[in-house]
Amino acid sequence: MVKVRISDVAAAAGVSASTVSLALNKSDARIPDSTRQRVREAAEALGYAPSSLARGLRTQRTRTVGLISDQIATTPFAGRMLAGAQDAAREQGHLVFLVDTQGDAVIEQDAIAALSAQQVDAMIYACMWHQVIPAPQGLPAGTVFLDCRPEEGGYRSVVPDDRAGGMAAVRELVAAGHRRIAYLDTDDSPIASTLRYEGYRAVLADAGIELDPALHVRAETSAMGGRAGAEALLDLPVDRRPTGIFCFNDRMAIGVYTAAHHRGMEILRDLSVVGYDDQQLVAAEQDPPLTTIALPHYDMGRWAMEVALGVRASGEEDATHLMECPVVRRNSVGPPPAQVAKPSRRRATHNRTAAEGGPDL
Repeated sequence: MVKVRISDVAAAAGVSASTVSLALNKSDARIPDSTRQRVREAAEALGYAPSSLARGLRTQRTRTVGLISDQIATTPFAGRMLAGAQDAAREQGHLVFLVDTQGDAVIEQDAIAALSAQQVDAMIYACMWHQVIPAPQGLPAGTVFLDCRPEEGGYRSVVPDDRAGGMAAVRELVAAGHRRIAYLDTDDSPIASTLRYEGYRAVLADAGIELDPALHVRAETSAMGGRAGAEALLDLPVDRRPTGIFCFNDRMAIGVYTAAHHRGMEILRDLSVVGYDDQQLVAAEQDPPLTTIALPHYDMGRWAMEVALGVRASGEEDATHLMECPVVRRNSVGPPPAQVAKPSRRRATHNRTAAEGGPDL
């Protein structure tokens, strides 16, 4: 396919190449409307498209955004952040240049330099999970941080409101009538762990439930870790054993399901469980489907892009926006099992013999 040049449009319209440029870009009122219309008709007939590079040189905008991430492009779990950012960019007529560094500092610095050289209109720096990080060198002043916050401040950022998310999870259990509620936590101790634990403690205090350190158990952040943590909780004496468990994430909740099933327990009937993340193909596929707290990945990605492109106000330059983590109610939370004391063998025998008129043992 032969590329149509501006000189071809000029020849077809019977004007100079400079007149074509001015007519198509509406930048000179001296071009008569009749000439402008003739140029447009010639350009349309020939299928001419103005060069985005040339347009960028005139407007000082390239209609591109750089998005640097550690792993979100290669991890389905956090890919919704990218989808939200791309949708917002597309609506504004921008193309996203994505660089996934896999946490390699050299690749990261090369990416920042390359995107800056391309004169992208905006830059976003994203992480796969909520964390506080040192700001990489060379980032433009207007860079927006997505799912992370810079230690130094001075940048706008968006992260999930993990404290409020932890509160929402525990409120689900308290509202169902639970008083012995455990927090099955990760042993990695990221900032999300601390914030969710703060939310857990706050709701227990509001409900007048005494904090029991034995009900805060840390384990590996996996289904196997969740099972090990659940075993420790379910091994507690009956009067201290939890009737509801809030899990750091959905994968750990899977382990709780496994531990419960191996003991002959049923989720919902004998034990209520709340997860966190609303991880795709995990929470909704459990039996029964898992009630969980959703990480607002898509909304965070959209927010970051809209702020980066200036179509959404964000407040102060170093402000951090806390994105709500909504409850996704399914079928893993119910009232606690009835604590009905079974009659002892001696009492049962006494009642039976008495009814039969036998001796009172």
